[in-house]
Amino acid sequence: MNQFNRRQVLQAASLGLLGTSASGWFPAFADDVQAKSKKRRHCVLLWMTGGPTQTDTFDMKPGHANGGEFKEKETKVAGLKFSEHLPKLAAMADQLAVIRSLSTKEGDHGRGTYLMRTGHQPQGPVKYPSIASTFSKELGDENDAVPQNVSISPYRAFNQSAFGPGFLGPKFGPLTVGATDSFQPNQPGAAGTGYAELKVDDLTPPIGVAKEQFEGRLELWRAMQSRFLASHRTPSPIAQDTVYQRAIKLMSSGASKAFDLTEEPDKVREAYGKGRFGQGCLMARRLIEQGVSFVEVTLGSFNGNAGWDTHQQNFTAVKALSAELDAGWGTLMQELADRGLLESTTFLWMGEFGRTPIINPQGGRDHFPAAWSCVLGGGGIKGGQAYGKTSDSGMEVAENKVDVGDVLATLSSALGVDPETQNISDVGRPIKIAEGKVIKELVA
Repeated sequence: MNQFNRRQVLQAASLGLLGTSASGWFPAFADDVQAKSKKRRHCVLLWMTGGPTQTDTFDMKPGHANGGEFKEKETKVAGLKFSEHLPKLAAMADQLAVIRSLSTKEGDHGRGTYLMRTGHQPQGPVKYPSIASTFSKELGDENDAVPQNVSISPYRAFNQSAFGPGFLGPKFGPLTVGATDSFQPNQPGAAGTGYAELKVDDLTPPIGVAKEQFEGRLELWRAMQSRFLASHRTPSPIAQDTVYQRAIKLMSSGASKAFDLTEEPDKVREAYGKGRFGQGCLMARRLIEQGVSFVEVTLGSFNGNAGWDTHQQNFTAVKALSAELDAGWGTLMQELADRGLLESTTFLWMGEFGRTPIINPQGGRDHFPAAWSCVLGGGGIKGGQAYGKTSDSGMEVAENKVDVGDVLATLSSALGVDPETQNISDVGRPIKIAEGKVIKELVA
């Protein structure tokens, strides 16, 4: 149940509304607060580690030598076509806006990851926050038990700083589930289930520790922590305390059940796909239902490679990756729509860059930031369209060139956040949420 804040109660009291005449007014006021709570906005970032190939997904080139092996198929929207390996997304095309004219300047994995995830190039003294931290700060409520920024299966080996809160501080850092910080592939699912295992460690007290014991230990820790912080008001101790306090709040709330996918029927789990990405999308749905503002799900590895980094055997890899993407993303959008949550949830699908339209001698596609695609969808987005255009060969942008700042400004606007909003950096410099122009044709 939602609770009124102190200001609302005091305002009501000052108007004499909490007296004997409150019986007719109070339920209506409560209903209004409840309705407002349901309008909370959510954002889902689907991060495609390695750089997804636009030419084999959302900007195909049939009939051209660069087109490759896959067929282009009609979607729910006349004239808008996707890869044959994305049938669920094709059925939801009226909710998707493909940007086919994205052009950036970073073709290195680490630098490209930082650019796309922060909106800034990795240079200078400023430690920029990831867009997950930036938007969760604007959309979330710090009083909630559930964290407002959750990152599922992040593959951070290319650039860990691109996933952090930067100058916003640990308060706005992500709660991570199943992170990978090396160049090794994520581990397979839990033995005997077939489903990828995704869990937040230590959400419950250790076995054998009674509730009274746990609460006693917690009180002792709080007393010691308070004394320590009183004489050590420096960034590292404060950061550590922030993380611990957030974990304790989550442990003591029912919201922690959102991470337990075993509560879901097998039929639902299978629809999302049994891999880490599919199960991550299912977890994202459960987190959004609990009120989490920003959820990120990564499709981060394939056969020991970094996801979409398909320098070799591109078509074998992309076919499998597309199946994972389609099952997870398509089912997530449909389930959110069925629950009335899609209109308040905005999606951004992207990686660090695109891939070369030209197929290399190893049957792969290489790094290509000059002309590539990303996708926006869900609430606040005018779906059922493609914005911008690449040349027949796919080698250059032909119409409506877009930069990362424009993408993030458009996302911000769709979420109801003014992209001109500023945060003060760690060097005292005001930084806008997005350094770009809103693509008005894409905002509902």
